Amino acid sequence: MGQKVKIRCINNNTYKKYNRGITLEDIAKDQGVSLRGKVLGALVNNKLEQLSFEVFNPLTIEFIDITHPDGMRMYIRSLSYLLYYAIEEVLPGVKLRVEHSVSKGVYCELQGCDEVTVDNVNSIVEYMRSLIEKDLPFLYHEKETPNVIKRFKQYGFEDKIGLLESRGQSYSSYYSLNGSIASFYGYLVPSTGYLEVFDVNKYYNGILLQIPKRFMPEEVEGLIIQKKMFEIFQEYSNWNRVLKVTNINDLNVQQQIGGTEQLIKVSEALHEKKIAQIADMIADRKDKVKIILISGPSSSGKTTFSKRLAIQLMVAGLRPQTLSLDDYFVDRDQTPLDENGELDFEALEALDVEQFNEDLSRLLKGEEVEIPRFSFETGSRFYDGTKVQLEDDQILVIEGIHGLNPKLTHSISDSFKFKIYASALTSINIDDHNRIPTTDNRLIRRIVRDYRYRNYSAAETISRWQSVRRGEEKHIFPYQEEADVMFNTALLYEFAVLKHYAEPILLEVENIKPEYAEANRLLYFFSYFKHINDANIPPTSIIREFLGGSSFKY
Repeated sequence: MGQKVKIRCINNNTYKKYNRGITLEDIAKDQGVSLRGKVLGALVNNKLEQLSFEVFNPLTIEFIDITHPDGMRMYIRSLSYLLYYAIEEVLPGVKLRVEHSVSKGVYCELQGCDEVTVDNVNSIVEYMRSLIEKDLPFLYHEKETPNVIKRFKQYGFEDKIGLLESRGQSYSSYYSLNGSIASFYGYLVPSTGYLEVFDVNKYYNGILLQIPKRFMPEEVEGLIIQKKMFEIFQEYSNWNRVLKVTNINDLNVQQQIGGTEQLIKVSEALHEKKIAQIADMIADRKDKVKIILISGPSSSGKTTFSKRLAIQLMVAGLRPQTLSLDDYFVDRDQTPLDENGELDFEALEALDVEQFNEDLSRLLKGEEVEIPRFSFETGSRFYDGTKVQLEDDQILVIEGIHGLNPKLTHSISDSFKFKIYASALTSINIDDHNRIPTTDNRLIRRIVRDYRYRNYSAAETISRWQSVRRGEEKHIFPYQEEADVMFNTALLYEFAVLKHYAEPILLEVENIKPEYAEANRLLYFFSYFKHINDANIPPTSIIREFLGGSSFKY
């Protein structure tokens, strides 16, 4: 009898011995692991592994499905490969470029296709479904990097070759499907048969890959049109093409040839120009607009954006007056509870909306209003004599997660409001087939900021992130299209700068902690970037809110 190893399965809370060399897939079957969706992979000692992973040592294993963030990422990557292969077969000569998230799906362009038709899309979907019925395996290969580069050259994967060369690793990996090859930042599911739930639709000049609902994995996310969000993404994607920096390899090349100083200056100039344009739009409506409402998800840089907008408003002849939503919190004993019975400070009901609307209405009439204050120490609201009155050249600036929710300012006519959605909408990709999620951009910013200014470890920030994301899904994202204008706070160069700050913080996460898997994933992501020094970043930059060195006070 061969040597056995003891395995702990967290899902079933069991310990069992298995022969060395057994795969995770076989362990899952033996354990009869039952999850909300199909088992897609596993966290092995808090590190993500694919189901083909062979076990040779005692391990702790937690199997995951699509409801886990890593499981969803595996599913989307695998769908992207399936889509890429189907397009190659159905539309010879056409190349897939995965662009960005929008409308709860992934927007893709078909390069070499003059016009995407409904017939094109239907043919692609039909072919994808035929591959799913065949249940073809996604085969994982790990070979010496020069050999992988040679194969990639045969396929014209120039964007991928540059990344392999810059990482300097002895071995590199890729996947194959039915004779084709592709590479992905992360693991895939075992086979095409796992990908039954999806759809593809024509979307503007490209296609939208629709994915399953995370907590209802048997259903596809509904098709919604996000015109404003799509347009801001496209604007920045087109601008990236002009600068010839559309992926990580392009950015690394700029670092190698000494072009990063110019890239930083141009990126910052674009931000300044866009903020000035927004201020001019508001100034053009100054006879009517009296309230600016700014919203956006965590770590979007809303605070710095608001301060820079205030400066541009003054240049345009207006005097901004800030009103803090925090001062309108209800007393703590009136704060609503969430589904876990804990105080839900992010619920709209945590604010005294009626008092807020009454004060706004009086301010708009030109009355002097005593503004409340809120003590986070005592959990109560009080008045200290602070009074506000709007003069003709003044305009209220209100920032908060509920800013775009119509219920927040329900008694105020929309004609008085100018609504802004600010978020880090990442427009650079890893390569043609691998996007960078905007949530990663914000998470990395938050990890750096929390460590530097709030004394939180990376593990603590990561552990809170899913709760933050649930709040965004509930309170922010449904109202994005309510905005009069969207502002993209992402900077083309920022990942290469954040690398220097984030890596040491992520390395502190111990492998005994559940957050290790996410820290390890982000470290792997940063391994693709060449570091860019932050010396040339101006003190007014949005990224300074996270790095330090800002000329603004927070």
